[in-house]
Amino acid sequence: MSAEPGRRAERLLPNEEAAVTGQEAVLAEANRVRRAVLQPRGLDERRILLVGGAGYIGCELTAQLLDAGYQVRTVDLLIYGHGVAVTGFLRNPHYEFRRLDLVATETLSSALDDVTDVVLLAGLVGDPITKAYPRAAEAINVDGMRRLLDHLNGHRLNKVIFISTCSNYGLIPDGSAADEEFELRPLSPYAVAKVAIEDHLLEIKEEIDYHPVILRFATAFGLSPRMRFDLTVSEFTREMFVGRELLVFDAETWRPYCHVRDFGRLVQQVLEAPLEIVDGEVFNAGDDVNNYTKQMIVDQLRLRLPHAPVRFQEHGSDPRNYRVSFAKVRERLHFESELTVPDGIDELLTALEAGLFGDVDARRSFYGNYEIEYP
Repeated sequence: MSAEPGRRAERLLPNEEAAVTGQEAVLAEANRVRRAVLQPRGLDERRILLVGGAGYIGCELTAQLLDAGYQVRTVDLLIYGHGVAVTGFLRNPHYEFRRLDLVATETLSSALDDVTDVVLLAGLVGDPITKAYPRAAEAINVDGMRRLLDHLNGHRLNKVIFISTCSNYGLIPDGSAADEEFELRPLSPYAVAKVAIEDHLLEIKEEIDYHPVILRFATAFGLSPRMRFDLTVSEFTREMFVGRELLVFDAETWRPYCHVRDFGRLVQQVLEAPLEIVDGEVFNAGDDVNNYTKQMIVDQLRLRLPHAPVRFQEHGSDPRNYRVSFAKVRERLHFESELTVPDGIDELLTALEAGLFGDVDARRSFYGNYEIEYP
């Protein structure tokens, strides 16, 4: 089947390629009834399982869900040694933490007790870490996640939100803004794995009894209990603040960005949205206002740190270049980011000026996805 240039070809599921027999119709109706059994309840009756919930985005999401009245259970293997990030939640009676590996799906079964919804944040996140640990990346991001999605079937869940990435779009040289139907061009093991899991989830969506939603996250920024300084906005801000020369490769390349707080808001909106709006859907997660080139980020920083040294260089090792359209999430869920890239810069500069994060160089892997503790 052909598709327009730059657009992703639609896949026909098996039940769309052939007439539905009487037996298939009965099975389809039974599956529909199973999927409708668990309807959204009061927030205090909904327990959200965050798989990989102790990370950069997961910690901020945890705080927001607890504030909203949800019960939250986090499972995380803490492969970056960042367990301290969740200690502030442990006194909350609506919070529970378990150190578990998503690859061992059998051990996760008990964590699903009384769970109504699941958010899948776990994995080796980012291009550098997946290239550094290819076997672990394959075991976790592909094999483990695929088994987990299959394992979740039959547990009477409502929504299962899979966190994917806008990095799936890879390279868009003509400056077009990619919407959800745009051709995916993953250029790294990280993005290749995300696309594989998206495809798997969309292929099984008519066979499972939960309601899947895929969110393609923009690049994160902002303060979080598990802070990261290996992402563009935070890395550029800190390097220029401490006075080290910032080396910027391919300054005119585009990326979409989103504050971790806004990611938390969006996930909560998806959890609370009517099923007819989100069931089986893919959403780019972010806001058009936060599509930035590296040059634009540096320009914002120079307004605040005019004497910081910066050097530009072309032909870096990362060819990705993509702007993203967030029209669908804005129109369907009425989502707009509350925080911009300049807001995130100011927030982080305030923390740095207060003397925080002075140990980043000494604890590189704690503040970034560089090295892991994994079997």
